[in-house]
Amino acid sequence: MAEENGFREEDQELFEHYRFEVDRGQGLLRVDKYLMLKIENASRNKIQSAANAGNILVNNKVVKRSYKVKPDDIISVFMAHPIRETELIPEDIPVEILYEDNDVIVVNKVAGMVVHPAYGNYQGTLVNALIYHFHLTGEIQNKNGAGPYLVHRIDKDTSGVIMAAKNEESQIKLGKQFYNHTLERKYVALVWGDVKEEQGTITGNIGRSLKNRKIFRVFPEGDYGKHAVTHYKVLERFGYVTLVECKLETGRTHQIRVHLKYIGHTLFNDETYGGNEILKGTTFTKYKQFVKNCFKICQRQALHAKSLGFIHPATREKMFFDTPLPPDMEEVLEKWRKYAVHKALGKE
Repeated sequence: MAEENGFREEDQELFEHYRFEVDRGQGLLRVDKYLMLKIENASRNKIQSAANAGNILVNNKVVKRSYKVKPDDIISVFMAHPIRETELIPEDIPVEILYEDNDVIVVNKVAGMVVHPAYGNYQGTLVNALIYHFHLTGEIQNKNGAGPYLVHRIDKDTSGVIMAAKNEESQIKLGKQFYNHTLERKYVALVWGDVKEEQGTITGNIGRSLKNRKIFRVFPEGDYGKHAVTHYKVLERFGYVTLVECKLETGRTHQIRVHLKYIGHTLFNDETYGGNEILKGTTFTKYKQFVKNCFKICQRQALHAKSLGFIHPATREKMFFDTPLPPDMEEVLEKWRKYAVHKALGKE
């Protein structure tokens, strides 16, 4: 959450790329000039863009590029993307491009595709695919080989809309929209149970589990975790499961999955959080087989990033992209619709 003159590091959604402690013998010098001396291959425009976006902090407070550094100052430069760990290799992987211009590219990601290379997933990612695409089109804006400038992510097994910037200035501007929660993001999820309220808001800090670092959980009390808010409304009811729309106010890791589990409605077939078990329904063998058949059709958490709205970083035009549900979720929903009708007729 932004503060009046800065932000708390535990709440920020940006990544720290550089951190310097000013020497005690340092004379007064503008922070932009100081950073140009300290950061290898840093351009004046790059430093100025970071300063204009509020991404340069001194002693945890946002400063203008004219700020004069002083001995013992702690200077941090934040960006909207993580630091690159490995060389990124172009790969000929088909992707559905919804929109593309000189500044942004919007893609409808398939379930099962990792967004960015990381430990255990250095190939076959969306970034690898986009680098290949940029080579084909001749649009390699990122001269240092780092590929597209990511602004946000969605989980490997979540399908749907994701956006990347094609130059650093656009990334900084789009990253600020995410940081300031001014984007429109809507997801559709199939969850276990009959959601009681037609709509509601889930608020609760999200952090890594203290018992299992691979998962996240809600910490309703105390300062642990990051502030998170999810708004939801019911789209369709099937008795034992419910189709809901979620609107994100914040963008924490696994936010929808963790928040909905917190209120008792784990995502359908979300193995990480127990949704691959039959959590609601009857003990009838036919019902159990029906659910298992649904699991085979949708072999991942039933979550789709349906739409994304943002302000274009160059034209300032409002952009909006909406996608249909993928075939696996549509097929499972149709099966549940038919099951709900049979149940209502007493043929369960």
